[in-house]
Amino acid sequence: MSSASHRRSLRRRRTLIVSAAVVAAGVGAGVVVMNANAQAVDLYHQTLGAKDGWASSGTGTTGGHKADSAHTFTVSTRAQLVKALGSVSDTTPRIIKVKGTIDANTDAAGKKLSCAHYASGTGYSLTSYLKAFDPATYGRSKLPSGTQETARAAAQKKQAANIVFKVPANTTIVGVPGTKAGITGGMLQIQKVDNVIVRNLTFAATEDCFPQWDPTDGKDGNWNSAYDAVTLRGATHVWADHNTFTDAPHLDSANPRHYGREYQIHDGELDITKSSDLVTVSRNRFTNHDKTMLIGSSDSEPGGKLRVSLHHNVWKGIVQRAPLARVGQIHIYNNYYDVTTLNGYALQYSINSRAKAQVVAADNYWKVPSTVKASKLLSGDGTGAIAGSGNLVNGTVTDLVAAYNAAASKDLKTGVNWTPTLTAGLQTGAAVKNLPTSLATTTGAGVLS
Repeated sequence: MSSASHRRSLRRRRTLIVSAAVVAAGVGAGVVVMNANAQAVDLYHQTLGAKDGWASSGTGTTGGHKADSAHTFTVSTRAQLVKALGSVSDTTPRIIKVKGTIDANTDAAGKKLSCAHYASGTGYSLTSYLKAFDPATYGRSKLPSGTQETARAAAQKKQAANIVFKVPANTTIVGVPGTKAGITGGMLQIQKVDNVIVRNLTFAATEDCFPQWDPTDGKDGNWNSAYDAVTLRGATHVWADHNTFTDAPHLDSANPRHYGREYQIHDGELDITKSSDLVTVSRNRFTNHDKTMLIGSSDSEPGGKLRVSLHHNVWKGIVQRAPLARVGQIHIYNNYYDVTTLNGYALQYSINSRAKAQVVAADNYWKVPSTVKASKLLSGDGTGAIAGSGNLVNGTVTDLVAAYNAAASKDLKTGVNWTPTLTAGLQTGAAVKNLPTSLATTTGAGVLS
């Protein structure tokens, strides 16, 4: 038997040359994917590439790429999406193609539903709620309880039944190119399931009709809402790629104030909590939002999970939590942060490391107005760590941790207990200076084809 040749075939070498050219141009993984035979892989069957962040670890993230024709759906309405998702306990691989924009606040016939519809029959009214829990009479030492709080919870439950979409394991949900695909007013809930892909979708106007008043939240109390656009709770192997997240058209600047506090109807854009693990978030656009991404739901969350990679995302008009990280090992690289105030959304901080989080933030680019100091880009509680180098502020290499620690009362730690190895597409050096330009046309929904 003749010995195996050590020369790559011409077709194989051409594939590698094409792939290298794509990366060198700053386009990165996920825009064009070629297999070993130099054939384009269709968008709906694409899987996460090797070494592309934490979600590539172990079994990797393949979503519904093995779906048969009976489990491949094209949906354009809320009712069709619910039917395509099926039972959350059904792990049969499925591909769901979202064509156009799905309004979650509609009934089975497609009729638009309002907050008044969800409140109907519960006895809830905002006027009565405000009267019942006015701090001047109810006080500030305990959570609301009684008739109006019970009614509020019932109304919120009715809304949740309509707008929360529960995603089963082994599912790919992808927007059909050229159709302005997305979900408005809804929440994708990826809870205690494995192997999910969400791509090429715009998530907008995820709003809670019935925020809860918590007088014990902070020194002045806060209104807290219930729905994230996408929420991971105990989920594993999740790839969120080329999506756009926004509060629009109802921005926070339009929110009224009650009890002297903003009546907040928005929660997170993409939250990763309850010991979720092995997650890659790539080439998304996070815009016009306050509490954007929470990694870890509490400071007491157990260790060993919450391993998340965030790369080649754009954060613009974000107040905070980009992300707020607890407990886990989080790699943040090649992101572009524009912290200029946008539509009233003014920076508090970009990255927060707390509860012993082990964050590596490297080779990111911040666009910072003259009114914002580099010390304001990070935050922490004194137990979290942020390592990493090569971060640019307005094109200049800047030690962000040193800048923060020089101004803070509780220092961020600078050493972490791990070294990132799953770094496909990582750009360093001069390429980082080009991130504002390259990511402008390669991130968010509507780019993939």
